Amino acid sequence: MSARPLVLVVSPVDETYRGYCLEQVAAAYDVVLLTGAEPSWEKPFIVDHAVAELHDTTALLAAGRALAERHDLAGVVTWDEWHLVPTARLAGALGLPSPSVEVMRGCRNKATARTLFARHGVPSAASMKARTLLEAGFATMTLGYPAVIKPAASAGSIGVIRIDRPEELPEAFAFASAGASRSREDTSVLIEEYLDGPEISVECVTQHGQTTAVAVTRKHLGPAPYFDETGHTVDATDPLLAQVAPAGAAAVRALGITDGVQHVEMRLVDGRPRLIEVNARIGGDMIGNLVRLATGIDLARAAADIACGRVPDLTPTRSQAAAIRFICPAYSGTLTACRVTAPSGGVKRVRFQRQPGDQLVLPQDGGDLYTARIGFLITIGPTAAIAEARAQQAYRNLDIQVAPVPPAALTNGEHAA
Repeated sequence: MSARPLVLVVSPVDETYRGYCLEQVAAAYDVVLLTGAEPSWEKPFIVDHAVAELHDTTALLAAGRALAERHDLAGVVTWDEWHLVPTARLAGALGLPSPSVEVMRGCRNKATARTLFARHGVPSAASMKARTLLEAGFATMTLGYPAVIKPAASAGSIGVIRIDRPEELPEAFAFASAGASRSREDTSVLIEEYLDGPEISVECVTQHGQTTAVAVTRKHLGPAPYFDETGHTVDATDPLLAQVAPAGAAAVRALGITDGVQHVEMRLVDGRPRLIEVNARIGGDMIGNLVRLATGIDLARAAADIACGRVPDLTPTRSQAAAIRFICPAYSGTLTACRVTAPSGGVKRVRFQRQPGDQLVLPQDGGDLYTARIGFLITIGPTAAIAEARAQQAYRNLDIQVAPVPPAALTNGEHAA
């Protein structure tokens, strides 16, 4: 039998964007997995597993208890946004350390988070909830333009759109409502004040109520009115970290989070941080991997350590920059080619998640990040400018070809989900 502690991972998600998390945790822990499908790529990193319908609370709890009966679990962790609340409920049922279900619900619901930010004096955006177009119209009259329309409880910028004029509201409200309909927690829509400024995130680690900001991520967004992220950059020596760390810690504290890893999103308005939301898990889009490449700090390991009652090692062991750029088409259509045509310096990884023949659908045609992305590339460099320049050069060395699809075909549902 292994002498290493056992940690239960709920929902490993996909290998492309979250495989590194499972690999890093498995380097220090024996991992048992609670998943919605039989493991495939996960097998080298786990010692046992259970399959359950993860959206069924009863099934998830039963499967988790069965694993706990077979193993002496030290903790439970997830990096899946959609399963933060069920994981907290499972941890409570097993008597394992975890934020409460109520705290996780607050993190998942943007309206609740806005209320808590206001109560604790954390600068955020003015926000109103709307369940109908009439309510949305009243909210925009109150908050003014430009405004942001978004689902109250979603992720990945799904259903998030900016409007500048009243006549844009009906279509935008329908777009946000479609995104909100995916939620099992809250299907309402928020109308919010538009925060005009660069978007960033602060990657935080909290234990016993003490928050350490370990890195700041500078975000690159696609064209308005959508908020799809086209890339991220993490620089170990970014001077912005010291400036925004207090705001990140204040947001975590306002939501009542005492333990875990947090991805805190904000915008700099007139140079000052204004909170967007707090994700109570490792940032998506390979941000945790960028943090490790730039600083040496392992956020996946830190999440497992905290879940198991251990003190995480947050000592930087590297000082460089890392950048990710997502490979997206200029227009919706059928992918016909995707390949690297020449080597590029500083490239750590190129990953294609789509194959020729796949349909690609951009947000303006009814898609989202899941239907639009072809893959990503990651580069490193001694500075952010060099890492980003290398990413730009590597992008030029890709051969991406897309055959346009008539708009009617997209609206008839002929794109891949």
